[in-house]
Amino acid sequence: MFETVKKNLEARGYAVSCFDTAKEAAEYMDGQIDGTTVAFGGSMTLAEMGLYEKLTAHNRVLWHQKPDEGKTGKEIRDAAISTEVYVSSVNGLAETGEIINIDGTGNRVASTYYGHGRVYLVVGKNKLAPDYDKALWRARNVASPKNAQRLNRKTPCAAKGDRCYDCNSPERICRGLSVFWQAPTSARFEVVLIGENLGY
Repeated sequence: MFETVKKNLEARGYAVSCFDTAKEAAEYMDGQIDGTTVAFGGSMTLAEMGLYEKLTAHNRVLWHQKPDEGKTGKEIRDAAISTEVYVSSVNGLAETGEIINIDGTGNRVASTYYGHGRVYLVVGKNKLAPDYDKALWRARNVASPKNAQRLNRKTPCAAKGDRCYDCNSPERICRGLSVFWQAPTSARFEVVLIGENLGY
């Protein structure tokens, strides 16, 4: 299933691991990430995998979706900048190897670029698109409206759930676009591909 994208990602400098199920991928990552500090980007993929629960058993894990008692999401995001490991998903992955993320606050995009020793990008098969243009289309017109709905934002895409309206709403969540043409040189990057639909 992942032969083409795996080959293209490796040619762009990524380590790549492939799994049939989220359970297998979570067990693999649980073995890879041990006794260290970890931060999560906002991700339904990671939530659906139960990865936070696994890793917190033997790591210090920071995730603004599950803030420590008495801490705000911003405080968690600020502290997350300095962890050894960063784990996120993506909004679109082209089979040609380009990786696309759209962000509102900017913490996820910033942390995938710089600040950590290891970065894992976890991707369900639903995030795949044949090429860059279609991966970008998916990120804007599939992932972003669904995330806006999940966050109860007052935006046209959340109201209709059908596409990006390139709106000027104060609650707009798609404020910045990140495209990885190659694996950044700042960290060791691994893409974890999963043969199930996960997240948006």
